[in-house]
Amino acid sequence: MFDHFVWSVVVVPPLVVLVVRLLADRLPPATAARAVAWSAAVVAAASTVNLLLFAMKAIAQVPAVGRAFGWSARVVTADTAAEPWVPWLSVALLAAVAVSVTRRWRRHREVLALARSSHDGPLVMLDDPTAQAFAVPGTPGYVVVTTGMRSLLTDRQFDALLAHEHAHLDGRHHRLARLAGLAAAAHPALWWVARHVDYLVERAADEQAASEVGSRRTVAHAIGVAALATAGTGASAAGSALSVLHVATSQGIVPRRVSLLLTPRTSRGAWLLRLLPAGLAAFSVAWSVEAALDLVELIEAARGAR
Repeated sequence: MFDHFVWSVVVVPPLVVLVVRLLADRLPPATAARAVAWSAAVVAAASTVNLLLFAMKAIAQVPAVGRAFGWSARVVTADTAAEPWVPWLSVALLAAVAVSVTRRWRRHREVLALARSSHDGPLVMLDDPTAQAFAVPGTPGYVVVTTGMRSLLTDRQFDALLAHEHAHLDGRHHRLARLAGLAAAAHPALWWVARHVDYLVERAADEQAASEVGSRRTVAHAIGVAALATAGTGASAAGSALSVLHVATSQGIVPRRVSLLLTPRTSRGAWLLRLLPAGLAAFSVAWSVEAALDLVELIEAARGAR
């Protein structure tokens, strides 16, 4: 079973990172965000399942458990005799994954509950000199813009900003960000992938905003003004909490977003590139299924050797 641990837990998650780097800006951002987020989630789930299977193996090789359920703990232990640390390491890693994912999920639920507070219409103007703007999902969602941000933008740039934030709501980008964030919580190697999903949903919102306002340059200018205004400034209490739901991309990504708005690229072979992360996810699932079958076969053999 050790090869299943190596592939699903050690090898495939970093490979997803490499594939995402290859995909960067070669697919339409909305398509890439979905493909990357779901692939990362499946790979993280497969890795967690493998940890669970090895944790079950660790328990199964305890002599008292073998006597209670009627199998030979010695036979179970012999399966990974060359790597005796793997089952018990899996127990520790599985516990860490459970704690990390639970914390991330609770944080999201807490912020979502805060976001459901009362608001006036689809746009909330917050009297705050700090320059901020973010989308808050819900039924319906709404956009929060501070007076500090509004004062910096022309009317056209403000329209572009609103179109960008509404694109986050229309595309339910917070769900993709949450999915990728949970994947990163389950496997540290996927942290960069989650950050890239953040970037991709920002680019997807940029593209939709440009389509709605009819000017890529206006959107690029609005992004630049907003980035300069928020650089090095602190967030208000409301902003720091609610903006978790709408991913705020780090400042270093902004020049890249602006460049792609001003000089858009055409993608060739996009359908094939989309298959790469999906293929890795399917491969990881296949290894997890095989690991489960191997564990069942091992327990049956241990029962026969009793």
